Amino acid sequence: MSRNTRINALLLLVVVALAVLPLALGLGEGREEPFAGADAQAETAITENAPDYEPWFTPLYEPPSGEIESALFSLQAALGAGVLAYYFGLRRGRRQGEERARAGAADDAGTAADGPAGSGE
Repeated sequence: MSRNTRINALLLLVVVALAVLPLALGLGEGREEPFAGADAQAETAITENAPDYEPWFTPLYEPPSGEIESALFSLQAALGAGVLAYYFGLRRGRRQGEERARAGAADDAGTAADGPAGSGE
């Protein structure tokens, strides 16, 4: 097994563990929403500690349901991942193109030093 394969297998195992362990260990049991986001938890804590607190501003858009909010968040994450993947792919493609250009220039220089083709020397 190559080094890269071992690293990829280890990373996959870590990702699976991060997804499964909270569920297997029962983290979040006894709560109304066991895996609520940090924003929701902060809002709950603020309303418990300071019931007369007034927010500084209101959201520009309030989705009609939690499902739509989750879908918009997923769309945002997918767009961000797409932009990052495009950027890194573009950088890698440029680097590979430069390497090919250097290799082609070295090959051309090597054939030019041998003399013209078909000269019979």
